[in-house]
Amino acid sequence: MLRVLIADDHAIVRKGLKEILGEEVGSVVVGEASSGPEALNKARAEQWDVVVLDITMPGQSGLDVLEKLKQEQPGLPVLMLSMHSSSQYVTRSLKAGASGYLSKESAPSELINAIRAILAGGTYTGRSLSEAL
Repeated sequence: MLRVLIADDHAIVRKGLKEILGEEVGSVVVGEASSGPEALNKARAEQWDVVVLDITMPGQSGLDVLEKLKQEQPGLPVLMLSMHSSSQYVTRSLKAGASGYLSKESAPSELINAIRAILAGGTYTGRSLSEAL
């Protein structure tokens, strides 16, 4: 069973990601957080296989959450999922320890590809972002 924590300040985005995971992965437990501090608390409270983390969130940015998570749980794969698709965000996220970066404009199948890649120990930036780097 795959355990995924989704941290995004938009409820409709969290619901959509949860539905995509349920359809494509099947046996999945999804936790949700709507702010940076909530994401940190939930990541600390339970064991997750992967965290899907937005950059722009209230209370604490996703990049700040990422840095703290990597200090506390360096082996936890984190996929940044953001509306920001410029190379500076991608580069900064990867340098801070993200296992992957995906634009919210990506196809649903790319989310699954990204999660599979980072769970296998790889890095994922998506087709469109890889071309921009």
